Amino acid sequence: MSTKTAGNLKKEIIDTGKRLYELRLLAASSGNLSARADKENIIITSAGALLGSLQEKDLVEVNLNKKQEAKEKGVTSEFPLHSLIYENFPKKVIIHCHPALTNAYFAVYPDIKVLTFETKLYLGNVPVVKQDTPAVTKPEEVVKALKASNLVVLKNHGVVAIADSFSEAFNLIEMLEEAVRIAAVARIFKKDILDDLDRELKEDLNKGKTYEMFSKEHIQAIVDLVNSDQFIREKGKDLDLTVQLAIKLDDSDKEYRFTFDKGKIISLDADSNAPFVISAPKDIWEFVFLGKLDSFVAVTQGRMKLDGQLGQLARWYVPFSRLFQLFKEVKIST
Repeated sequence: MSTKTAGNLKKEIIDTGKRLYELRLLAASSGNLSARADKENIIITSAGALLGSLQEKDLVEVNLNKKQEAKEKGVTSEFPLHSLIYENFPKKVIIHCHPALTNAYFAVYPDIKVLTFETKLYLGNVPVVKQDTPAVTKPEEVVKALKASNLVVLKNHGVVAIADSFSEAFNLIEMLEEAVRIAAVARIFKKDILDDLDRELKEDLNKGKTYEMFSKEHIQAIVDLVNSDQFIREKGKDLDLTVQLAIKLDDSDKEYRFTFDKGKIISLDADSNAPFVISAPKDIWEFVFLGKLDSFVAVTQGRMKLDGQLGQLARWYVPFSRLFQLFKEVKIST
């Protein structure tokens, strides 16, 4: 890697560690940071480094193909997690830290209580991975969860965020800490606001008829369900939901255009000639149709591509949120 690249990345890591510490998103020597320098090399914090007062000597340049050498250089104990993430995702940075409020919340509740539009739009349902040891000993489970979200909670441990920049990853962690703070304050005002989170959600996705994902029968079943939904019908009229929206399955010829007229889908066509087109690879669409990933969150996190302005589409946020929720009601074969 070039000296200039290394120097810039090290400064970003130092600045990020300081900011995390100043906002109390970590304490003492907890947490670790890394950044991708090129395809094979990363810069990562060393074992025991104080992220709030990092110096260049605390940052280690490592070749991902030389894992034994990384151990000899004294990198963080979470290096196996960082290296596996970089092997599976093209993201450029990783933040792993231990936010106090987030840790406290997920120690007693299994899921985030969504109380604001910001939480819904940018975080959605944050995956939670059970953690049994002080260090991550099963990084493959974290990688699996990261396929559904750029932010993952490690129960009784902390969080992991991946992104193309430290500011993006930092924002996800800060928004989650704020969402937890809002949920805690809301419970002061209404004691039972979080009580439903104590009940484990159990859903058998294999009951009833199943469809091949993105088949004409699958999409038509969604259309029928949407057109029979009273909530969408009412909100569609109130908000004049009259627009064309298309969905596409990447690397295939499967694409569908929905034409809405005041909330009702009046036609379904096999093309993507629409002002708003949502596209994604097969694994991301599978998460969406299984109800494991919110479509709006997938767009804001860059997991799904939106051709068209999200701000314009957001005027129909309420009925479209309901539409995306209905996706999971039509079961797909996996």
